[in-house]
Amino acid sequence: MTAAGAGLVFFFREIDRKALDGMLGFAAGVMIAASCFGLLGPAIDQTDGDGLAKVLPAAIGFIFGGVCMRLIDAYLPHLHPGAPPEEVEGVKTSWHRSKLLISAITLHNVPEGLAVGVAFGAASSGDGFGAAVALSLGIGIQNFPEGAAVSVPLRREGLSRKESFWWGQLSAMVEPVAAVIGAAAIIFMTPILPYALAFAAGAMIFVVVEELVPEAHRGKNGDIATMGVMIGFTIMMMLDVALG
Repeated sequence: MTAAGAGLVFFFREIDRKALDGMLGFAAGVMIAASCFGLLGPAIDQTDGDGLAKVLPAAIGFIFGGVCMRLIDAYLPHLHPGAPPEEVEGVKTSWHRSKLLISAITLHNVPEGLAVGVAFGAASSGDGFGAAVALSLGIGIQNFPEGAAVSVPLRREGLSRKESFWWGQLSAMVEPVAAVIGAAAIIFMTPILPYALAFAAGAMIFVVVEELVPEAHRGKNGDIATMGVMIGFTIMMMLDVALG
């Protein structure tokens, strides 16, 4: 789906800002619902005990996931689409603006791939295959606007349509790598399952709050972005219930 979104560059040099903000909001909504229903819920359900003991592994994993993403965010040079050059984040670098844009979306894709891998790894040790499929479908759907969010700005920066498409879809290649790592960790270290599920959720929520929501509001279309969140959350919730 990232490639499909990146393919918009063959038809448009620009994407209407309202449409982009709505799509980014939609992606945020999907990720929030996926974190709640597909990751945190199962993390708590698969923990023995009662009260605080039952939720503690999920809480630890969730916070740790956010902290890890914060460290990556602090050191990986990146620039959000539409942001001025002075808003480059991470360590100082001589990277061209196009590389910084690619880096920003690649940062989004790490927790998404990890979440899918962890979910399927969990399914391999018991129930939850339907939930893993629902999670992967939701992540796939929300990858569409992310692909467009890379390729169209790259085209605007002067790259050819083919180059913009290539880098747009390539930014998602980190997802299968992260998915394999997540699945392998669960398969070979089953006791960490609740922590890993919550870790992926924390990483995704960090990306939503730190990256997607501010980007969706950059164009001053807060109402549209918010409705996108609501729609994305609802669709992901329905997928999880229907397939989980």
